[in-house]
Amino acid sequence: QVQLVESGGGLVQPGGSLRLSCAASGSIFSINTIGWYRQAPGKQRELVAVITNGGSTNVAGSVNGRFTISRDNAKNTVYLQMNSLKPEDTAVYYCNFRGRPSILVLDVRTYWGQGTQVTVSS
Repeated sequence: QVQLVESGGGLVQPGGSLRLSCAASGSIFSINTIGWYRQAPGKQRELVAVITNGGSTNVAGSVNGRFTISRDNAKNTVYLQMNSLKPEDTAVYYCNFRGRPSILVLDVRTYWGQGTQVTVSS
């Protein structure tokens, strides 16, 4: 099993910044992608940004240029630097892991973190 521990959420004023972290631990054989999704009240969960094992990124248009995803491969940790935050960025942010937990597991599995609340309000 893969465990995902998120940190860094909180309350920030519009225009402010936050940095989210997600550390993956447990049984990890390979990582396809690791990153962030978010879900605002009454809305579906949506992709924010993910990064591949090779460093390629997929970033949602709504946050492109404001949010930056990065990764520390040695620590199996992914970061989301969020700048110029807007009220519409308010949501629960979930860490997402797609990969193989073991060499014995041939298919790619998906794991989710518990979520961390980000609130942008004055």
